[in-house]
Amino acid sequence: MTEAQQPENKGQQTRTVAELVEDIQVLTTEIQELYCLDAIPWIIGVSWGKDSSTILQLVWNAIAALPPEKRTKTIHVITTDTQVENPIVAAWVRQSIKQLESAAKEKGMPIQPHLLRPVVEDTFWVNLIGKGYPAPRNQFRWCTPRLKINPANQFIREIVRANGETILVLGTRKAESAKRAATMKKHQASRVRERLSPNASLPNSLIYTPIEDWSNNDVWIYLNQSDNPWGHSNKKLFSLYRGATADNECPLVIDTSTPSCGDSRFGCWVCTLVNQDKSMQAMIQNDEEKEWMQPLLDIRNELDAKDDRDKRDFRRLRRGEVQLFERNKDGKVSVEPIPGPYTKYWREHWLRRLLQAQTQIRQTAPENMRDITLISLEELSAIRRIWLEEKHEFDDSLPRIHQEVTGEEFKDPRPGADFNLLGSDEWAVLEEVCADDEMHLELISKLLDTERQFRKMSRRIGIYESLEQCFVTSSRSKDEAVKNARLKRDLKTAVEQGDIEKVKQLTLADFNAADGEAMSDDKLLRIYAPATQSEATEPDTKAKAWGNKKFKNKESKP
Repeated sequence: MTEAQQPENKGQQTRTVAELVEDIQVLTTEIQELYCLDAIPWIIGVSWGKDSSTILQLVWNAIAALPPEKRTKTIHVITTDTQVENPIVAAWVRQSIKQLESAAKEKGMPIQPHLLRPVVEDTFWVNLIGKGYPAPRNQFRWCTPRLKINPANQFIREIVRANGETILVLGTRKAESAKRAATMKKHQASRVRERLSPNASLPNSLIYTPIEDWSNNDVWIYLNQSDNPWGHSNKKLFSLYRGATADNECPLVIDTSTPSCGDSRFGCWVCTLVNQDKSMQAMIQNDEEKEWMQPLLDIRNELDAKDDRDKRDFRRLRRGEVQLFERNKDGKVSVEPIPGPYTKYWREHWLRRLLQAQTQIRQTAPENMRDITLISLEELSAIRRIWLEEKHEFDDSLPRIHQEVTGEEFKDPRPGADFNLLGSDEWAVLEEVCADDEMHLELISKLLDTERQFRKMSRRIGIYESLEQCFVTSSRSKDEAVKNARLKRDLKTAVEQGDIEKVKQLTLADFNAADGEAMSDDKLLRIYAPATQSEATEPDTKAKAWGNKKFKNKESKP
């Protein structure tokens, strides 16, 4: 008897094809019983890869075998479009959803597909080009929650609010990785109902994983030997995986010596969480008709710089502060600022590169791919708003870059977006006045634009705090800001250690001996202790800065 091998999960025994067929029959009965047991709606999460396609096909076939009067419960099929998916895969997904929806209506199946997208503010390019977030890394994986998790979780919460609870059907398998197997085993131990695991992140939703014990070979045997019930081609899916394999090989599993085709991974074409995009590289390498994707691979590789500190600000994004960290390189420890967002130059650079790639692909790609959109009009509008309103970059460079690259005028859908009091002419004057002093240019532009933002308000509450924040973030050069951050760090350490002499040494300029007031060591520590302590909030322990003392002395003169 022919066997389906499971090399990726060595702890499991191989099983025969007959055993796989028997398992499919058991799963079919299990799915039918679980579906008819209650009125809890189902949500099937699909990416339209091999595993989720298998789950969807198993559920479809099981429900289709029920009498029509029992197919009363809606099964929601959700797919998340990150808007930076591999274009070939994205086209496959759109076609699959269209065929699934059409077939479900035609055959009276209670299946309803949904294509979910992140809100504009959470999209990849609004965060990277607009806000300046650096290319994602494992230490700062900001993309996954925004692009994938949040849209799906929002949909699930809406179903839970409407129905009280839901069952989430997934194609996750223990054989995918040791980490996945350990996670599934942990959830399996806490199951509240047979075959249903609790969802740690979403209350009132249970997870059902029918093929959790299947191997890659089991998946491909099932897909290649079963007709797709909604009219799509499983063999095309097989070819898609084969084309994304470096050696262009994805053989049929016919005996124990035949390897499976399951290691190909599809995802976002901009992904920098992996060392290289092997699937896109393989597609371009194996099929000359896919060479039009090369500009995308070039941008992805440029984003994936090992050291991009020269492209990023020396201050953090949220508060504009300098934060330090200990860096150990080749055994040498140094205290350096944590790199912040991409600078203005590099944000404009990424926008230009992206628009160039989009323009080139629309001219060179096959006819069915020439309508590709790498960045939407809504995203461009959001980026422009961030640059103008949050970054205070009133030179308004986005429309100019769009015109230069695409040859088309940028038409912003945001009402009143083109009516600005300050513009490129005023920016050019500031650049000339400030010469090469970038921090001076940044400070003056922030002050002017902050005043503009408050200009039409009937009550200008908060303007002084906003203007003060401009000085806090932009009044020091990089060297001065880093030096100040190191001073604060040393002072904090000295206070925590109770080193009075060190505190005095670091804060000598903050005190005027002419006052004739002897300051005790306890009072000195209270002044510079963390602000969370109650003593630091009392008026008599407020630090006397040179600026405060200067104005106080001036007011006391007759």
